[in-house]
Amino acid sequence: MKIVIAVVLLGILAALGSAGLFMLRKPKPGQVGRGNKMARALALRVGLSVALFLFILFSYWMGWIQPTGVPR
Repeated sequence: MKIVIAVVLLGILAALGSAGLFMLRKPKPGQVGRGNKMARALALRVGLSVALFLFILFSYWMGWIQPTGVPR
């Protein structure tokens, strides 16, 4: 379970990083659609974030994960 969550979090970070690169990179002459690539990367990040949240809720509902509480 921890591996799945870690892989999705790495995917979220990769999508965020690629969107940042698309934003900072100067367009080459005749190149159009830089904003489209950035928007697609950010949409992927949001989609992965929502999917991870729903997966964690589903995992809790199925009993695959249990809350541990705050140690005192």
